[in-house]
Amino acid sequence: MKSRYRMALSKNTTSRISSLSAVAAIVWLVVPALAQTPPVGPDFSKVTIKTTDLGNRTYMLEGFGGNIIVAAGDDAMIMVDSQYAPLHDKIKAAIAAVTAQPVKYLINTHHHGDHTGGNGPFAKDGVIIVAHENVKKRMAEGWTHNLSGITTPPAGAEVLPAMTYTDSMVLEVKGLSAQLKHPPNAHTDGDTYVYFADANVLATGDTFANGRYPNSDFFNGGNIKGMIAAVDGYLATINDQTKIVPGHGPLANKADLIAFREMLVISRDRMASLIAEGKALSEADAQAAKPFADLDAKWAANEQASRNWVRVVYNSMKQ
Repeated sequence: MKSRYRMALSKNTTSRISSLSAVAAIVWLVVPALAQTPPVGPDFSKVTIKTTDLGNRTYMLEGFGGNIIVAAGDDAMIMVDSQYAPLHDKIKAAIAAVTAQPVKYLINTHHHGDHTGGNGPFAKDGVIIVAHENVKKRMAEGWTHNLSGITTPPAGAEVLPAMTYTDSMVLEVKGLSAQLKHPPNAHTDGDTYVYFADANVLATGDTFANGRYPNSDFFNGGNIKGMIAAVDGYLATINDQTKIVPGHGPLANKADLIAFREMLVISRDRMASLIAEGKALSEADAQAAKPFADLDAKWAANEQASRNWVRVVYNSMKQ
């Protein structure tokens, strides 16, 4: 890895996340597919946190939002993604049930609110928020979701990453290291994947969604070509025993990732052909052609998910 960081920071900050930011993120999660209309938010009091032991003191947490990983060293923990602020206490309780070590680092895999919504409360606990430099930039400037059209206003300093990197870095606590790498222009322009070598666990963020169409946020630097390149990088890193934690969906393995890549390549190639043949001069043309109808049975939860995937792929290919 190109850089190593060892830093101890402590902040007394206030936790705050705008209601608009929460709604914008919930758009992606309430339906197990891409959504365009913001639904009613969840009752967080009814959300439970499910913990899966991945081995070697590494765990996957599922609640409401992007999947979380926590990995324990001898004196502290490294965490990947934070879901939503109202789940902070439940997430902390789930962590406390498996280890007494405190969280030292919280890695954001990208800027979307279902992965960063808990930043404020964890920062208030003294946790160091870490992300690619574009995550801090997007959050600080505000951003618009490519499918819902909802704009999230600039975030306060208390929820922004305190430590950023450009290409790669390694985070270390005693007895544990996490390798961070940036796959360019995949789900967004600020993605991070995290590899815990000792546990042979890969956290992909939303560059991989297991068993469903993903989103490639073309408003915020995402592109299906970058997603394929990211998956190629994962396949060059992992082996048949690697446990893969996707941004959304159940725990995955190498075969699941290969199937996902095949779907991405088919989608890219079909849309490229439609455009080259003059059959998709507009997004409406692409929708009418229904180019992924045979893929929908496996990858689309509903008609809206199918239409959203056409939109994502079309706009990726027109960039």
